[in-house]
Amino acid sequence: MQNGLRKGASMKPSIHPDYHEITVHCACGSTFKTRSTYKANLMRVEICSSCHPFFTGKQKLLDTAGRVERFTRKYEKAAQAVEAAKAAKGKK
Repeated sequence: MQNGLRKGASMKPSIHPDYHEITVHCACGSTFKTRSTYKANLMRVEICSSCHPFFTGKQKLLDTAGRVERFTRKYEKAAQAVEAAKAAKGKK
């Protein structure tokens, strides 16, 4: 009786959406069946797990505007400055 219903009781009728089997058709041509509350029998999608780069392993990481190079240059300069300060302190 954890859910507040008596043993053998079912869900209230006519308050839940219709949950039925539909066909999903992707722009890549892939189709599969699933269950949904979507009203039509056919759902058209632009991208699915068969063609999405994250799931196919063809994901490309783009370095926009040289951000990685800027990051490495910035911290190389900082490391050189620390080494120069240590060297100057050691000469005194």
